[in-house]
Amino acid sequence: MYILLAFIILPIIEIAVFIQVGGLIGLWPTLALILLTAFAGAALLRVQGFAVARRAQESLARNELPVAEVFDGFCLVAAGVLLLTPGFVTDTLGALLFIPAFRRFLRHRLVALLSRRGDMRVFVDGMEVDPRDPFSRRPNRPPPGVIEGEFTDVTPGPEDRADLPPPDGPPPDTPPPDSRWRPPHNR
Repeated sequence: MYILLAFIILPIIEIAVFIQVGGLIGLWPTLALILLTAFAGAALLRVQGFAVARRAQESLARNELPVAEVFDGFCLVAAGVLLLTPGFVTDTLGALLFIPAFRRFLRHRLVALLSRRGDMRVFVDGMEVDPRDPFSRRPNRPPPGVIEGEFTDVTPGPEDRADLPPPDGPPPDTPPPDSRWRPPHNR
């Protein structure tokens, strides 16, 4: 629903801003500003994208989870798309996403929202990681009343039974159908 509203309302807002800016500075300066923001966005995306990728590699080399870097990378891709989209409103939103402090603010707000709703649990190597502090690890404990374990099924399948000789009758120590059976005595 929100995406549908964004696709309907955002172009209307952009057209209104185009008309206002074009009326103030003229057609050609308006078009030049649109092209300038597109080129500036591509250049910023390249520079900051490489920096985020390098920081992510450094985190992985230290055996740390690069949560912040992944979020920053997502924001940079969104910023690039917004800056390449013609319009002053989308350019403003894209420019905000290039500011590291704004991305950090968004990340903290998103983590707080997801943690409050209980929708976010992160596991790394069998340990639960606190999303607010991605470098803290604690053992993953199952809910009360749940027993965890591993098993291997050793029940012979039909292919395993093909190798066995056919039974000639009940095994020697198997009791007969009535209850008068006594185990054989050692002689």
